[in-house]
Amino acid sequence: MNKVTLQNNTKISNSIMYYIYTHIDVNIDLNELSHNLGISKFHMHKVFKNTFGKNIYESIKSIRLQKAASLLLTNRYSTISEVANLCGYSSHSSFIKAFRGKFDATPKDWRNGAYKNYSNSILQASNIPTNSSVDYSKLSATIVNMPSIESYYIRNNGYINNIKETWQKLYTLILDNKIKNYQMMALLHDNPTITDLNSCQYIACIITNEQEEIFTKRLPKFKISDGVYARFDLQGKGEDILRFMQWVYHDWLVDSGYETTTKPSFVIYHKNNYLNSENLFDISYYLSIKF
Repeated sequence: MNKVTLQNNTKISNSIMYYIYTHIDVNIDLNELSHNLGISKFHMHKVFKNTFGKNIYESIKSIRLQKAASLLLTNRYSTISEVANLCGYSSHSSFIKAFRGKFDATPKDWRNGAYKNYSNSILQASNIPTNSSVDYSKLSATIVNMPSIESYYIRNNGYINNIKETWQKLYTLILDNKIKNYQMMALLHDNPTITDLNSCQYIACIITNEQEEIFTKRLPKFKISDGVYARFDLQGKGEDILRFMQWVYHDWLVDSGYETTTKPSFVIYHKNNYLNSENLFDISYYLSIKF
């Protein structure tokens, strides 16, 4: 596959994923989407699968169920049927079946505490955050209105595997081209506290206005959505980050009165733990919210 074809396919895949996130609570018409993109449905499915490693229907289902898992905790006064409707399910029974298949618990049991065991099992399987004992209960959020952000990126399949190597590639580009002004950012397509970490999409991004032609030739572009976010500023060691995100979703979000949206969360690195021998980070974490 030549470079032009690869860039075009990446652009198509990103457009599909953006459409899914922004239409997740309604019926997603793939015929309309393929028409808008000017390609056949067959080609659309093929390109998406080659980019993300799973088909469009699997992605839609996963995003809807991740949203439902959060809404069941934050929308305490919504019925299960109302949560199902908010996530694009018209049938109560099909929602319960899909939810049980994903999380090994009914929506009712999830609300009653099953989410804690499920999330802990995800984190324990990673062998990373079990060493973390940081107490985040005193950490506060700053509510901010963020503009859309354009970045160059490398997509990493899995939250654990090869992230360090991915960041080293991006950093090599920065050093080789003597880039002085840049920011490092990570986009998290999935909630890693309730999604198998090997299936999570982790996007390592560089934001810069310097030598754009260098990055344009080597890397695809991605636009991160604007909107209202809760920003958390924190420092620590690499093994603390997943434990922090578990606290954000299952403690702070539940107690705050806010809901999360289907927009992915993202991290801005002031110090990147993947690029220093001490495994230390200094980050601002952004969670998309609404009230």
